[in-house]
Amino acid sequence: MDYDKQRELLQQGVDVIIATPGRLIDYVKQHKVVSLHACEVCVLDEADRMFDLGFIKDIRFLLRRMPIRTERQTLLFSATLSHRVLELAYEHMNEPEKLVVETEFITAAKVRQLVYFPADEEKIPLLIGLLTRSEGHRTMVFVNTKVWVERVARGLERAGFRVGVLSGDVPQKKRETLLARFQKGQLDILVATDVAARGLHIDGVSHVYNYDLPFDAEDYVHRIGRTARLGAEGDAISFACERYAMSLPDIEAYIEQKLPVAQVEKELLIPVPRAPRAPVEGDEDGESVSAIFREVREAKAAEDERRGGRGGRSGGGRDGGRPGGGPRERSGPRPGAHRERKPAVVAAEGAVETAVERPAQRPAPSSPMQVDPNAPARKRRRRRGGRPVGDGAVQADTGGKPRSERKPEGSAPAAAPSSEKPSLLGRIKAGLKSLVKRSPPTGH
Repeated sequence: MDYDKQRELLQQGVDVIIATPGRLIDYVKQHKVVSLHACEVCVLDEADRMFDLGFIKDIRFLLRRMPIRTERQTLLFSATLSHRVLELAYEHMNEPEKLVVETEFITAAKVRQLVYFPADEEKIPLLIGLLTRSEGHRTMVFVNTKVWVERVARGLERAGFRVGVLSGDVPQKKRETLLARFQKGQLDILVATDVAARGLHIDGVSHVYNYDLPFDAEDYVHRIGRTARLGAEGDAISFACERYAMSLPDIEAYIEQKLPVAQVEKELLIPVPRAPRAPVEGDEDGESVSAIFREVREAKAAEDERRGGRGGRSGGGRDGGRPGGGPRERSGPRPGAHRERKPAVVAAEGAVETAVERPAQRPAPSSPMQVDPNAPARKRRRRRGGRPVGDGAVQADTGGKPRSERKPEGSAPAAAPSSEKPSLLGRIKAGLKSLVKRSPPTGH
């Protein structure tokens, strides 16, 4: 919903507010929009996930602006009751009672679990091969990162599947549209991350694929919980690849059972020929995965431009999130292409002259020992000890003198001997030197 429309509704007065912590805090800080001093019931859902996402400070901020815990009722729902969740409960709840719904197994009993051990390059072919062998079933594919959501979805779309995506990059309205199409059967597969698909209830999901094993064992339980709901049966197939296979022991220890292992046969990497896809009502206006993420990048680029370009690169890939993904255009000349030439100092016959380098081509020197007198002076290289190193050619102002007799360029002419009387400090210095150089007496 639009930000201004939400603010108008809150200012008119409401009985129930369903909000995320960040948006609600934004309205609370505006003082004239909403106040929580009259709150009677507070419900916190997915409290364990709020800890993982860093929302616990926001929750404490809101609870402190509500009536004291003895004057309100607080309900806290969490899939797992960790010590941090219990600490929050006993701090902000009035004499809380712990109610736990336990089953014999942590995972659903009617979920058939299976794990493959493919190489990284075999994951996409194996996924497509297994999907072609379970044609006609509603399927969800979970990955760990937003980048791989796009890659996996594009690979499945090229294989001929109707694919939807749920990730943090996709706007909320687009997510709701894709989710509605998936529930209506207009999409065959939904590729999602853990955060985007947390708490979803979708009827009829028969297969769940863990393209990447999750880092947290609890996320594995939440993933496969999308299938076999309300007494139905389902299949949960996991890929323990080279990157994420180390999570498998923790998952098996958490669910207290050993996952059956299946071999990656060569036949499974070859997709089965599929029958022509029957048209689905209302699927004519469906967007491709490329169009969805192109729209996301364009929206991010427009937002960064509106904010003055402080957002930096707004998307992954080599395009940096530019609309259209075209090559970069230069707004000005290349740095260093038109550099103003600086005058060079050339010493000749004890005089200092200023010469400007000419763009015209100079004739090549006739011998290695002769150079163009109009050429700019080259910067003298120095060794590590600080002594100058020549380049093997005699400069124009040396007159063919040996290297030991040359003077560095730009050096001041030697000062003539002065007939002035030395100063007091000079006389003291000379006396000290004579004392140091004096030989010790030989007689005792």
